[in-house]
Amino acid sequence: MIQTPQNRTTLSDAYPGGEGAKATLDHRGQIILTAIINEHFVTGEPVGSKVLAERFANATGLSSATIRNVMAELEEKGMLEQPHTSAGRVPTDTGYRYYVDNLLGVLSISNDDLHRIGEEYGLSSEDAFDTPDRLMERTSHLLSALSNNVGIVVSPSLATDRLQHIEFVNLSDNRILVVLVSAPNIVHNKIIRLNVAFTKEELDRTANYLNTEFAGKSLAEIRNEILHLMHEEKALFDKLLQTAVILCTESIEDEDTAGEVFVDGTSNILTKTDFADLERLRELLHTIGEKSRLMQILTECIDAKAAAKGDVQVVIGTENRTPSLQNCTLISAPYRIGGSTAVGTLSVLGPTRIEYARMISIVSYVAKTLEKMMSSDTSRT
Repeated sequence: MIQTPQNRTTLSDAYPGGEGAKATLDHRGQIILTAIINEHFVTGEPVGSKVLAERFANATGLSSATIRNVMAELEEKGMLEQPHTSAGRVPTDTGYRYYVDNLLGVLSISNDDLHRIGEEYGLSSEDAFDTPDRLMERTSHLLSALSNNVGIVVSPSLATDRLQHIEFVNLSDNRILVVLVSAPNIVHNKIIRLNVAFTKEELDRTANYLNTEFAGKSLAEIRNEILHLMHEEKALFDKLLQTAVILCTESIEDEDTAGEVFVDGTSNILTKTDFADLERLRELLHTIGEKSRLMQILTECIDAKAAAKGDVQVVIGTENRTPSLQNCTLISAPYRIGGSTAVGTLSVLGPTRIEYARMISIVSYVAKTLEKMMSSDTSRT
């Protein structure tokens, strides 16, 4: 077992005033809540006091009457609920939140999970290097396979990544293929349509100018410098600058939120009894399929402080601002590529009844492994 850093972002960090972070439990309450969460994860069924009494038959101070009283107290605190009359209890979002923030202890990743991660990435081979896109695709598959849920990887935003190279290729009908290469060798293709025509020589000259003057700068910085040039008088007379302004303004338009989204394991949620409500399931599948919306949701999960520290963010149930995700848990971590300032996100999406300790450990470890592999790939290019 390898310990992983305790770098979870709590509800109080991400959602000030969250009740789950404020609540307090005594030792018995913590034991019973943990036992109910563990039992409910295995069975998917409400947990009754009889089951717990059998589990703690030899424990001092945990008689059947005590267990019933503690369960009632947990229900009063909003950490448990009874889905049906005379049924056992199930954890609420507040109960899961308290568990994640206070009861997980020192996290570790198992040798089995380490082995599977090593096999997927080919860490035993010195020559096991993929393209960045292929690595991110494999990472989403790995997260899905390890969690039996949905694995998602979002590449860093192109607007804040560093430009390595740019090319312009003439197409028909005043369309131009823009080929943008950002660190480390991630290729983004975009077709733009202009009101004016440019010759191949003009496009090549402009690309050479941009590669010489702006290589190593983020597209956001390039945008600002080009807009500044637009206000200078010389930009009105310099054909090269005019062409650069037109091409770059069109090329990076709306790229602030752009990035690739790699999703794997969507079919896993079809097997979960937690998603028995067909209408909710349909809405969830729609959200997962709408990649631009999914990218926005995951970007919101990783706030600036969490990204700077590499924190794992856990968003549970109704903490999700998107209605279709309010019976889901998102466990996300940021990652960077090489020395880039741009931040990507990797996540496991599943029901609130999920293996929190194991999934947090896996997401944290995989994020750091992906960073290392991206950095290694960069150093070889």
